[in-house]
Amino acid sequence: MRRNRKAKIVATLGPASGDLETITALYEAGVDMFRFNFSHGSHEDHRARHEIVRGLEKKYGAPISILADLQGPKIRLGTFAGDSAVLKVGEQFVLDRDETPGDATRVYLPHPELFAAVAAGQNLLLDDGKIRLSIVSNKDNRIVTTVAVGGKISNRKGVNVPDAILPIPAMTPKDLVDLEFALSLGVDWVALSFVQQVSDITEARAIIGDRAGIMSKIEKPAAMLDIDAICNASDSVMVARGDLGVELPAEQVPRAQKEILKASRKYGKPVIIATQMLESMTESPVPTRAETSDVASAVYEGSDAVMLSAESASGKHPVKAVAMMDRIIKEVEADPAYLSLIDAQQVPPLPTPEDAICHALREVVKTVNAVATVTYTNSGHTSMSVARMRPTAPILSITPNVNTARRLALVWGIHSTIGKDVGSVDEMVAAAVTAAVREGFAKTGERVTVSAGLPFGESGTTNLLHIATVK
Repeated sequence: MRRNRKAKIVATLGPASGDLETITALYEAGVDMFRFNFSHGSHEDHRARHEIVRGLEKKYGAPISILADLQGPKIRLGTFAGDSAVLKVGEQFVLDRDETPGDATRVYLPHPELFAAVAAGQNLLLDDGKIRLSIVSNKDNRIVTTVAVGGKISNRKGVNVPDAILPIPAMTPKDLVDLEFALSLGVDWVALSFVQQVSDITEARAIIGDRAGIMSKIEKPAAMLDIDAICNASDSVMVARGDLGVELPAEQVPRAQKEILKASRKYGKPVIIATQMLESMTESPVPTRAETSDVASAVYEGSDAVMLSAESASGKHPVKAVAMMDRIIKEVEADPAYLSLIDAQQVPPLPTPEDAICHALREVVKTVNAVATVTYTNSGHTSMSVARMRPTAPILSITPNVNTARRLALVWGIHSTIGKDVGSVDEMVAAAVTAAVREGFAKTGERVTVSAGLPFGESGTTNLLHIATVK
């Protein structure tokens, strides 16, 4: 099941797409990674979907990546007398520790950590930013605010704090339970919500180890303050534009997206652009022209993957949404300007042997007009290093490790496959040429490049570049 494109597609599974027939259709339409959203669904729902996806792997003989997306902490208000209240612009509104149902003047806030973190001059956003409060004072367990943007507010609506780093761990007790379950299934990636600083990733790494790759969801402005360090510490990154767009002014989100993409490329970490990409297809069988442009822009910018959320999880047209993304990506990548833009985004090689080899490989591919670059990898490091350089030829990644093959299914330009260990350079080159022909990348007379690390089996030792001709 070769995809004739470099950017990948991530689709969220849910009530509209949890059965064998639909998941199969989604995969055939172009899905490279399935996202399990642990904010919804039971463990048994996720277990059943996991079994279906792994069954598809056997059927099609191709690795498929699975992402477990943890819910993360949710900060919510208490309740209101009559279940709601109307907050008027300019009036005072207090958040306190009194559990009595609230009204238009006050409400209970069941999160003591907030009282220790916020200060006068900062803002609070309620109900996904529909209501904005300006903090006047914070003392004696009373956050006194002035209503800057008013409206109706109801029970247990969410609270966002865009101007402060909250002393809240990225994983709640629920997340820890979900994480152990997801790891027991054998998911390939774990997405951390509410990442604010590098320590959030370090704490997760202590639990996860090497059982799954860690994907940091960038949805807090605080994360943008240290985005380079967060990208470097993560295994991959998701631009979670929904929550990021609540706490950042909408006009700043495109710039933040570009900054995250730049930092991710700098450290060679795959990045997913997510949220509302084809939102109208939740109801409509066709997207808006603005949505198709949004997906296309993410591809032109060199993102590794684009993601569907409600469109595939609960929408009316999940398969059509995937097929539309597939067509958009292929159309962009057929544009001669696409290669020029990818070239313009090139990152300088790091002063390491592997980056020197991969940088040279990129030039060699163009010079000899190679139809594919074959990488041998055990940990995935070689293939990721090559992908960071964005060569013009597709990357055929061969690994004896099925878990590595699955993780690499997310990465730009990589066609991931499982192969046997090799014991010599001659054996490796012969196997690379055979695989390139078998997988449909090369035919007689064409050239492929081969990169690997010697000695074989050692991670981070990319130091070999070879040109081979198919005979």
